[in-house]
Amino acid sequence: MSATVWIYSLGSVIIVSIVSLVGIITLGLKDKLLRKVLLFLVSFAAGSLFGGAFFHLIPEAAENTPMMMVSAYVMLGIVLFFLLEKVIHWRHCHVPTTKSHPHPLGIMNLVGDAFHNLIDGMLIGGAYLANIPLGISTTIAILFHEVPQEIGDFGVLLHAGYTKSKALMYNFLSALSAIIGVIIALTIGLRFGWFAEFLVPFTAGGFLYIAGSDLIPEMHKECSAPISFIQVTSLILGMAIMIGLTFFG
Repeated sequence: MSATVWIYSLGSVIIVSIVSLVGIITLGLKDKLLRKVLLFLVSFAAGSLFGGAFFHLIPEAAENTPMMMVSAYVMLGIVLFFLLEKVIHWRHCHVPTTKSHPHPLGIMNLVGDAFHNLIDGMLIGGAYLANIPLGISTTIAILFHEVPQEIGDFGVLLHAGYTKSKALMYNFLSALSAIIGVIIALTIGLRFGWFAEFLVPFTAGGFLYIAGSDLIPEMHKECSAPISFIQVTSLILGMAIMIGLTFFG
């Protein structure tokens, strides 16, 4: 069982890390088209994170842990993700940098992104410790969130003065910290069974925080009827995919 968990976990974070190279695709897109794509991706990511939390993580946690403790761990996840964002200045920004929408300096973005990916790796590892289907659904939710974020990170590095090749390389290197996160989670979790029981609802809290505090406000920046329709449709589609995955558990 432990070998299977390691294979699935490491394979998942490698796939998530490769997503950091998605920024290169945006270079051939016009700003208007890129913004439309990001509007869909951000809404879709929010739906998948909400769906992952409510239809996979929280129900899984409630099977082996009293609901009051599950609620406490979820709340702890929300609070700690908020504190982490405050301390290391995470920037879950999903729109390209412009004069009217400035981003932090490149080095700060890389440091924050490395910590972010480290946590992502721990979350994926903890989900796989619970069971394989939960790990897969958690990976998919994180993957959907990573696409718009990595596009934004790539834009930050270009804005900070990095060449395209260096921006891609540094973005990919920071993404590899997810592997360290998986190793930490599995090393602790396979030795201490309670770790997964804590990390699963904690992950749900993190998902709810990211979707609610970072993605939903981003969606509210566009208020026209056609765009709002696309956002709502994408949000529901992201949730629907997470619901669909419950039938493969």
